[in-house]
Amino acid sequence: MTTQLRIDFISDIACPWCVIGLRNMEAALAELGDEIAASIRFEPFELNPDMAEGGMDRAAYFAEKYRLPADEAKRRGGAIREAAEATGFAMNTGEGFRIYNTFDCHRLLHWALGEGRQRALKHALFEAYFADNRDISDADVLAEVAAGVGLDEGRAREILAGDEFADVVRTEEQEARRNGVQSVPTIIVAGEYVINGAQPPEIFMRAFRHIAGEVAKKAVAANA
Repeated sequence: MTTQLRIDFISDIACPWCVIGLRNMEAALAELGDEIAASIRFEPFELNPDMAEGGMDRAAYFAEKYRLPADEAKRRGGAIREAAEATGFAMNTGEGFRIYNTFDCHRLLHWALGEGRQRALKHALFEAYFADNRDISDADVLAEVAAGVGLDEGRAREILAGDEFADVVRTEEQEARRNGVQSVPTIIVAGEYVINGAQPPEIFMRAFRHIAGEVAKKAVAANA
């Protein structure tokens, strides 16, 4: 029997562990096959909501925010790249890599949900940022990425030129924080079960099977 599960994946485009977590989660779902039918929705979270226009060099950002010396920041960056490579994703995040504001990414992702292209856009934005080192705060870049996954480029530019979907993104971010989300990725399954972090595929598989069992029990109890 196939169990239907809604998965709310709370994340930020600027979060490398979100790339890893998503790919591991998708690998787990592929392995589970017909056991789980997942409906995945991406919810917004900004790691750097106050980031200035033009972004900031990542090494300088880590030194300022986390008080990390350059060699430690480099070591951590290498570990993240290795973890990404294990999922089949090649991160190009060496010297000169920058941190950007991602608010407009989240506005486009909300629009893409209604167009049935949210997941495709999420992957494309990760690729543009972490693999191609593109400025994901730039409207031209974002419109081009949107067009690349079959979304209307003119409509994307129209959204980016104004403040459409800004209120809903802010509301969803505030709701996540009210619900205790402090780091990403945070994955909420079936509206109540929480998986934190970029877990390995086998952990996701175990969690999804357990949750599917709980959902089935509740359905039986409700119909008793």
